[in-house]
Amino acid sequence: MDRIYRYRMTTTSGGNLSIRDADGNIWITPARVDKGNLTRNDIVCVAADGSVDGLHPPSSEFPFHKAIYAARPNIQAIVHAHPVALVAFSICQQTPNTRLFHQAHSVCGKIGFAPYACPGSEALGASIANTFSEGCDSVILENHGVVVGGDCLASAFKRFEAFEFAGKTLIKANQLGELRFLSDAQLDQAAQRGVDFQSFDPGVASADERELRRQLCEFVQRGCRQRLLISTEGSFSARLDGDAFLITPTQKDRELLSAEDFVLVDGDRRETGKLASRAARAHQAIYKQHPHVQAIVFAHPVNATAFSATDVPFDVRTIPESYVFLRDVRRADYGVQYGSDGSIADFVTSRNPAAILENDGVLVTGSSVLDAFDRLEVLESTAEAVINAKSIGAVSAMPKSVIDELCDAFNLK
Repeated sequence: MDRIYRYRMTTTSGGNLSIRDADGNIWITPARVDKGNLTRNDIVCVAADGSVDGLHPPSSEFPFHKAIYAARPNIQAIVHAHPVALVAFSICQQTPNTRLFHQAHSVCGKIGFAPYACPGSEALGASIANTFSEGCDSVILENHGVVVGGDCLASAFKRFEAFEFAGKTLIKANQLGELRFLSDAQLDQAAQRGVDFQSFDPGVASADERELRRQLCEFVQRGCRQRLLISTEGSFSARLDGDAFLITPTQKDRELLSAEDFVLVDGDRRETGKLASRAARAHQAIYKQHPHVQAIVFAHPVNATAFSATDVPFDVRTIPESYVFLRDVRRADYGVQYGSDGSIADFVTSRNPAAILENDGVLVTGSSVLDAFDRLEVLESTAEAVINAKSIGAVSAMPKSVIDELCDAFNLK
């Protein structure tokens, strides 16, 4: 709940979480307690026999939590909140199309829509439970918000977060132009990619490696706080030396990573006991082709990803800083980064350090972890500014004379 509140995906009084334990007890957030200041002692236990143990009454929406658990024995945790993008869909009686990018489609599961009923009522519980009983995992509540379920609270949170991210991206992309969604074949292409590394014991980490691990940990966590990365998606790596680099692991919550969680990859080997990101081969191809690159980020920030889901060109010749940091951002066709031929490396150079990946966010390179993160921030800020500008009037790009002046002033070759 702290993360949901901190990410501004609910309000002080809104939303509730619950967990069903092995004995059938339901642990749920309390009614009328500040969501930004909850402690573990505030959580209420409603036993299977209906008795309540806690300092506060349970959430007024306990009835629909109970109804979902009754309808779906495989669900052990529920997240309900009112994040603004998904509330917007609920007001319009629509559900987000998660085929926008593969991770959203994979994580969010089957999407449903529950007709309106009064909050806290048995009728609302029946409406939501009926939708979940149809096999839905993420459900929009008409004129209300969203409910998602999972096999544990961590997976329910990840599903909720990915669902809201997809909703935000769809809203932004709709402001740009016609959206492009992924076919079954394209979704399968992403799902079937794998990483085949042999394991090895790298021995004691050097001081340089320990420092890179610290930096990666710091900036991945910052990226989550800045909403440039989400817990289920995005990879960040840093070159160590030669063919060796450190990269985010797969199947781990990005914000909760420690320095030791990052995986050392060296040639065809990866650190024993750890699974490297499925994007590791793409990172490896870029390092091999571009000796100047020292850090790489693949990410899905909302505004830049909106450009990736449309055919609208992303023009950074709108803000001097953007051009100096990013130059001209290329666009890679869908799936290039999943291939085994290393052709993803052709889409970035020393002159063009970033690329838009069709229906898959962005790729950013840098001369250091800080440099790559800085460019990612600039890329997303620029994308947001351009999208906002389109709602005001015609976007004015800088003329060639200004670009030439910038190239001279900042020694851009």
